[in-house]
Amino acid sequence: MRKEEIIESIVQFYLESGDFNGFPVYRLKQEFGLSAIEAKNMIQDLIRSHRIDVVFGNIHPNPHIKAFSNITGEDQLRFLEELEFSEHFCLYPSPETLSALPETQRFEHAPYEMELALGAGQLDYRVFDLSVLEHYRNDPRYYYETNFINGRISIHDEHYESDSMPKHDQVLLQTFGFAYDDNFNRAVAVFLRYLSKLSPEHQRIWAAKALKGNYKLHPDYYRNSILGDWGTRISIFEAFTQELDLINKMAVLIGKHALFRESYNSERPKEFGFLLRPTLAEFNSFVLLLDKMISDNINKEFFAQDLSLEEDHERKDGKIIVRQKGTISLLEEWVRKYFQPADAEPLDEMFSAFRKIRNLRQKPAHAIKDDIFDQKYFKDQRQLVIEAYGAVRTLRLILANHPNVIGDPPEIGEYLYDGKIWDI
Repeated sequence: MRKEEIIESIVQFYLESGDFNGFPVYRLKQEFGLSAIEAKNMIQDLIRSHRIDVVFGNIHPNPHIKAFSNITGEDQLRFLEELEFSEHFCLYPSPETLSALPETQRFEHAPYEMELALGAGQLDYRVFDLSVLEHYRNDPRYYYETNFINGRISIHDEHYESDSMPKHDQVLLQTFGFAYDDNFNRAVAVFLRYLSKLSPEHQRIWAAKALKGNYKLHPDYYRNSILGDWGTRISIFEAFTQELDLINKMAVLIGKHALFRESYNSERPKEFGFLLRPTLAEFNSFVLLLDKMISDNINKEFFAQDLSLEEDHERKDGKIIVRQKGTISLLEEWVRKYFQPADAEPLDEMFSAFRKIRNLRQKPAHAIKDDIFDQKYFKDQRQLVIEAYGAVRTLRLILANHPNVIGDPPEIGEYLYDGKIWDI
């Protein structure tokens, strides 16, 4: 009889705590008058019969939440024997116990809250199609931020608790990350703890985009979120804008205007990242943005003291007209005039990448095509970003050879200096 009373107390505490918290061992001893030995024996019996789970601080620093659901009963019994029996662990109803309870049905309108009510771990994660993020990225009422390792979503202040926006849409997602399957297909990853805090309406939106399969968390998102580590690399998009910023600093050291009008390092465009949907239209929009950040962003005043910004052009009728040189042409002319490396291949690859982006941008302007959905656009974009990053990095290394820069170089972050860049 006492076992059933104990189970009832653990279940009630779990479901009524507001955050699916565990029943502390000290309360077990106090409420049922158990000694440490009696409590330990009771807990062992309930674990063996699959009635409860026990969370210890050796698995997660906060035993008051059930972080993971994959700790077996055998492991729990072993921890109980190996660790000093103290009051710093908590008891939880097992999934087997919870699945038989009609009380859990009150959470059925909120699928991820329901998963916790049925005993899932709060740091168990679920994965979703990338397109689930579009709703938040494209709606100006939301603050959407990501470095493509992790991110967050919230409501702009003017819409928080505002009558202009339904309460169920005023959501906060404290953190999300990314995950990959064995073929490096990307997905959004969110821990159940944060999914369960969404409104029931938004939980159902996410549930409709849920993916099946074996997806593993991005290595640095795992380090950030589970291990409390800063991570080992930065994303290629963050590295790209850092390179633009360094190039501008080097240009000033040389005694010139900044080479790029904007570095975007303090505030990257929210669309500057991996595609959320593999369509021709999304890919073309990204190409347009990338070209604006490179060729359209080049400041012609950088070249004014060294090159003519115009050139004569003979028309078919023999008349000579003067036209402005293109920014990529100016950059190539300047680099090849002042920098003669023993191996010109990196320069050729750099300008080939810049022109590839420019040409890809121009194609949609001269053709009308129906939009196309194809997974290949994920891979095409990733390859293009890798080439673009390689090109701006090469340009930074060129400027680093100028005597004024060698003598007083700008500070380069460790990740950038060592090439610790995530391109996934």
